[in-house]
Amino acid sequence: MLPALVLGASPSSAVEVVPSSAARINIVRIADVINPVVARFIIDEIDRTNREGMRAFLLELDTPGGLDTSMREIIQGILNSTAPVIVYVSPKGARAASAGALITLAADFAAMAPGTNIGASTPVALGGGGGGEQDQAMMEKVLQDAVAYARSLAEQRGRNKEWAERIVREGLSSPASEALELQVIDLIAEDEADLLAQLHGRRYLRAGQALVLETQGAELVRAEMNWRQRILTAISNPNVAYLLLMLGFLGIFFELSNPGAIVPGAIGAIALLLAFFGLQTLPVNYVGVLLLLLAIVLFMLEIYVSSYGMLTVGGLLSLALGSLMLIDTADPTLQISRAVIFATVLVCGGFFILVIYFVTRTQRRPAYSGAEGLVGERGTAQSAIAPEGKVFVHGELWTARSAEPIESGETVEVVAMIPGMKLEVRRIDASRDAQARS
Repeated sequence: MLPALVLGASPSSAVEVVPSSAARINIVRIADVINPVVARFIIDEIDRTNREGMRAFLLELDTPGGLDTSMREIIQGILNSTAPVIVYVSPKGARAASAGALITLAADFAAMAPGTNIGASTPVALGGGGGGEQDQAMMEKVLQDAVAYARSLAEQRGRNKEWAERIVREGLSSPASEALELQVIDLIAEDEADLLAQLHGRRYLRAGQALVLETQGAELVRAEMNWRQRILTAISNPNVAYLLLMLGFLGIFFELSNPGAIVPGAIGAIALLLAFFGLQTLPVNYVGVLLLLLAIVLFMLEIYVSSYGMLTVGGLLSLALGSLMLIDTADPTLQISRAVIFATVLVCGGFFILVIYFVTRTQRRPAYSGAEGLVGERGTAQSAIAPEGKVFVHGELWTARSAEPIESGETVEVVAMIPGMKLEVRRIDASRDAQARS
């Protein structure tokens, strides 16, 4: 058994039983990507376990991986915990891939449910190199660092170092039965009750002393994220952060194209701030952000510049490229879904085209109010105009001037508005007007 291997390093250590007064086990369930919010939550719960003198900390894990920095923060918390840390890959069908595999290796006790798998911890950033000598050298450094880290964790916990190296170099992944056979994990448990029963009486090391873990009769304390942490975790999802960013851009665009609407601008500003929070937990490529901003600028210019649709085409192209480049990682768990990008670009493009169409049509439409709106309106002379008189136009009585005499009752047409709030009109010949209409 693995605990025996661990104790073999200190044969003279006395076995000490954990006091029964600390008869509680803190349980945390994580079924998500490892990100800064998740890491902070796990570390806080490990600290609470130690602070309140609980018997152990149990992390039930199901993750496709996550950020390297967040993973290392969690592992530091595990390695520096006074209370023993148990990582249980569950339920059946779950996985501890990439960052999750190394977190499992770092635990005092590692367990898996049947039908689960562990491994595939190759640094995904290696896939983004350009192939040059400097890129290759940097890739090799990252790989060697990851290999050394995995081997050191396995060595510290008395686990299979060769397997730990292979999951980094080769992306190896093993099912639960194989992981147990290769001495990667300590046990396979059907469920939580079976896990605690098998863990009872097992030994672990702390400060050179061999301690015995007692799980029988322990009170299980389940810790869950509060509403704030759940919201921040949801926002940290790449797809959610991206959609919030697009919503923010749409709101700001609508506010700028229709000043005074207020609500779209307020919603857009809130969405942008939430998106920026989510993106700060992700490996963002700022060229992608600039391309998205350029898309908005091009869409705005289309309203004021007659480009025959070329600015709109450029905006859609910039929007698509910026969306694809926004997250700078090859890790599929941190990338934006291609389906989400396609649907978002399609919807945003359609929205921008529709708004630009209506705005342009409104700008080109003849004026219906003010001085410009009166030009071309027809009315009736209320008095003789020679050269001034009164006309009834657009439901109002105006003072009008004419270059030719006009009799009272004749039909007139407004030519222009002249200083002094007066209209310049001309006579409409009824016969010629009827002939022109026909």
